[in-house]
Amino acid sequence: MTVLDRAPLDVLDAYRTCEFATLAKDGTPLAWPTAVTRREDGTLLLTTSLAFSQKALNVRRDGRVALLFSDPTGSGFDQAPQLFVAGRAECPEQVMTGPRGAEEYWRTLFERQPHSRAYLSPAMRPLMSWYYLRLLITVEPERVTVRPPLSALTRQGAPAPVTGAAPLPGAPQLGRFPTAVLAARDASGAPVLARTRPAPGADGYLVEVPPDCAPEPGPASLLVHRHDELLNHMYNALVRGDLRRTDAGWTLVPSTVVEPMGSGRATDALRVLRRTKRSTDRYLERRGLRRPKVQWDRFRELAARDRAPAATGAAPLPRVVRSPHH
Repeated sequence: MTVLDRAPLDVLDAYRTCEFATLAKDGTPLAWPTAVTRREDGTLLLTTSLAFSQKALNVRRDGRVALLFSDPTGSGFDQAPQLFVAGRAECPEQVMTGPRGAEEYWRTLFERQPHSRAYLSPAMRPLMSWYYLRLLITVEPERVTVRPPLSALTRQGAPAPVTGAAPLPGAPQLGRFPTAVLAARDASGAPVLARTRPAPGADGYLVEVPPDCAPEPGPASLLVHRHDELLNHMYNALVRGDLRRTDAGWTLVPSTVVEPMGSGRATDALRVLRRTKRSTDRYLERRGLRRPKVQWDRFRELAARDRAPAATGAAPLPRVVRSPHH
């Protein structure tokens, strides 16, 4: 029996994405949406491209991580419970150029995100080679907690904002979503995650946490993200700040806002594609590595299995930079 066997595995497997938190160099817990595959040995497999390698670098520095399965969009479960997993992760240096060792991960992704198959077409390869140069992250779960469905939180309605307060950093981003994911640290310094309903106050965002989550004051962040039933039309933003205990309750005092894929403007796609190329080149150069060749045929073979008719054709450029797992 593994740690994950204490959770409803059919629900965990059905989630299209989860929120994955690592610890930044300054100790800030940073959460981003990502795709996950459960292995038979009870571990969880994630991947990250070289262009978005910060998760991997964080894991190599401090293996303590947290995952929260809380957005059931596309899962087929109307009342899916939220699942919190705490554990330790490892990320080898080896750059994967093909699906070997992560076949189930890629097969599931191609099935659930059919438009991503178009990235393998000859016309798209010059733009998308960075996407297939990946690092594998394996998580060994140490604790799992089952929480009420997200609908139980959203049914409470949006909390009333404090009137007369000046706009806070992150207000436009957080204001588009009924809930956000708080990433904080517990007493041991490990990351913890919880869905919450941020309410703008005079100095920051008031946040409530479930009884099983015990955050400590210090660096923290709030993540918002979305995707549709086919893992398309994605958006994510992160508000970094400091979590403080105030008379009104836990308050996240914001400092900076990060929108890695832009705000949705047409020019964002080209800007992100240029940045991903530079980031990939920089990762390889710092390690004295030449850019390896992607095993396109291996990916195409895997994507062709159970291929849906709707998956043919080229993907629009904005979709190129809207992956759930970077």
